[in-house]
Amino acid sequence: MHTLTRLTLTESKLFLREPVAVFFSLGFPPLLLVILGLVPSFREPSADLGGARVIDLYVPILVTMAIALLALNGLPQLFATYREKGILRRLATTPVRPAKLLGAQLLMCTAMAVFVLVAVLAVGRLGFDVALPRQIPAYVLAYVLCVVSMLGIGLLIASLAPNGRGAGAIGSLLFFPVLFFAGLWIPRETMSAAMRRVSDFTPLGAGVQSLSDAAAGRWPTLLAVAVMLGWTVVAGGLAARYFRWE
Repeated sequence: MHTLTRLTLTESKLFLREPVAVFFSLGFPPLLLVILGLVPSFREPSADLGGARVIDLYVPILVTMAIALLALNGLPQLFATYREKGILRRLATTPVRPAKLLGAQLLMCTAMAVFVLVAVLAVGRLGFDVALPRQIPAYVLAYVLCVVSMLGIGLLIASLAPNGRGAGAIGSLLFFPVLFFAGLWIPRETMSAAMRRVSDFTPLGAGVQSLSDAAAGRWPTLLAVAVMLGWTVVAGGLAARYFRWE
């Protein structure tokens, strides 16, 4: 446990030395919420949304956006680069096994995702009067399922990518469609029935819906939970099967 803690702190320090990565992973989602909140129409109740405000809809979307940034862009590119440079192979000859580095990366990504979650909720509440989640246990459950499903996909990319550049390209290609069906460009509430059905079976679409349900005081639907668990099991299982340390 001591080694894992030290590794997590070390990897976090290395990450924080990259200003571009820090900005987009930790600062961009709260900043985007501020920008959206400055649009007057986004702060007004909309009859088309059943009396909800657009800014309220974007809080869970931006929470999941932070998860996607870390899971699809940060984690796979870093691990593929470590493998490409032989760092994982060298670690295998020391008491610090590569699996501990993997655990440190997962802990770091989770901790940073939680940091952004708190920041987005705080900005929404203090800046634009967005209500805090009414069903806290359900919100935590939905958030955890969304995180593990996306980290599973990130590890699968890391296991299949030939190098760091390839992992970055694959992660970027997946990032935009995943965010699209999460509602970043078109909120799920305004999607057509067919698009929303597709969204229901994506990890972030199910995550956004579950977080929205919990914020309104409801538990996630069985379908959303099953979708996120399914992505976790399938992507995580394939990553474990094909992951290469060298």
